[in-house]
Amino acid sequence: MLISTKMKMKYNESINIPEKVECKFVNSILECKKEDKLFSMEMDIPKTKIDVKKEKIEISSEKANKKVIKIIKSNIAHINNGLKGLENDFIYKLEICHVHFPMTVKTEGNNVVISNFLGEKTLRTAKILDNVKVDINGKEITVSGQDISNVGQTAANIEKATKVKGKDRRIFQDGIFMTEKPGRKI
Repeated sequence: MLISTKMKMKYNESINIPEKVECKFVNSILECKKEDKLFSMEMDIPKTKIDVKKEKIEISSEKANKKVIKIIKSNIAHINNGLKGLENDFIYKLEICHVHFPMTVKTEGNNVVISNFLGEKTLRTAKILDNVKVDINGKEITVSGQDISNVGQTAANIEKATKVKGKDRRIFQDGIFMTEKPGRKI
């Protein structure tokens, strides 16, 4: 609800908490827990008050300007994604494509290691972020986890590791490419 006065506005927003999810807000950290899954986020928004009630998270500001409202809405989007991650994992799918040289892709610890990319002797690596699972099955790679930002960044790291520079992309079509993101196919 938005009530406008000249430059400062009163702003209230609420987020519904799903069933079987417990949330608490202590020392500017919001923690939501469902069974063994945990989502935590630091929320230090200026000029705002955050209350966690039984079924809702309420964010309110007595004197909010446009900048504060943008920050509040961004945090609300992150909270909604975190709550969705407690319900179901986010899944990105990538595909290994090679025309000239067959490449080998495997996981080693917290890295995805790509060898023989375009016939290169050096290995290319992509970092796997915390709480993200990477499965390689033939030419398909599945990246999954409950934190959408970590899962998306890991998928982007894998795709970026095989970026071709200084060559004609129409001829050198080798690489690892995203084929599916949560909620849509590419």
